[in-house]
Amino acid sequence: MSGKHYKGPEVSCCIKYFIFGFNVIFWFLGIAFLGIGLWAWNEKGVLSNISSITDLGGFDPVWLFLVVGGVMFILGFAGCIGALRENTFLLKFFSVFLGIIFFLELTAGVLAFVFKDWIKDQLHFFINNNIRAYRDDIDLQNLIDFTQEYWQCCGAFGADDWNLNIYFNCTDSNASRERCGVPFSCCTKDPAEDVINTQCGYDARQKPEVDQQIVIYTKGCVPQFEKWLQDNLTIVAGIFIGIALLQVNITFPVMSYAEQQQTNRKHEGGAVYEN
Repeated sequence: MSGKHYKGPEVSCCIKYFIFGFNVIFWFLGIAFLGIGLWAWNEKGVLSNISSITDLGGFDPVWLFLVVGGVMFILGFAGCIGALRENTFLLKFFSVFLGIIFFLELTAGVLAFVFKDWIKDQLHFFINNNIRAYRDDIDLQNLIDFTQEYWQCCGAFGADDWNLNIYFNCTDSNASRERCGVPFSCCTKDPAEDVINTQCGYDARQKPEVDQQIVIYTKGCVPQFEKWLQDNLTIVAGIFIGIALLQVNITFPVMSYAEQQQTNRKHEGGAVYEN
């Protein structure tokens, strides 16, 4: 007895193992981000007291690691197993999910350009809200200090924004030694100093404005960020375009691969054998 069996187009091994290899890296990066986030929470005692997650008034940077790590883990798992097992559902899930992320990034970019003033107001509100919680969380404190040192700024729109913090405000009822001061990250840096003076911001805002400019940064972080963005617009745009092209170049081959696998299986299932 002889018969004929449908033979679909060969699926390129290069495409298959490229998708698999890329997603293995993506998967492990997701695990690493999740591990860092969980480790940070464990160090702060959050894992032993879950209710403390809601105690922080500002933004906990650990959430960034957990959310990004979770998304990368799910996408990496779906793409890795989908390519290895040639599972069309997981491959389509991966490509659609990646496409949705690309669409959200594109939408966010357009909205940020159209509603620049609203974005500025939200950034102002976000920074001020985190100034209030500066001493509540060490990760948040390090993030604010890094931001102020990197952009050479202080507060959202100026050093007086630190009046929002209970330790730095200038009210008569404030008994803190940091009263009417700013964090050390607001201080102008002396290249000759090898050791950071963490008390350099004490009483800084009690001085006249002319004298303040000598010891601390008086420009706010929002205008400094805008200036940095304008100065580095080409680099920032290049990075975003590069990421977008990478997503597109991964999404379409994966979708094409999944469709090819599905087509092959349909033809195999409907193949006719002849005597």
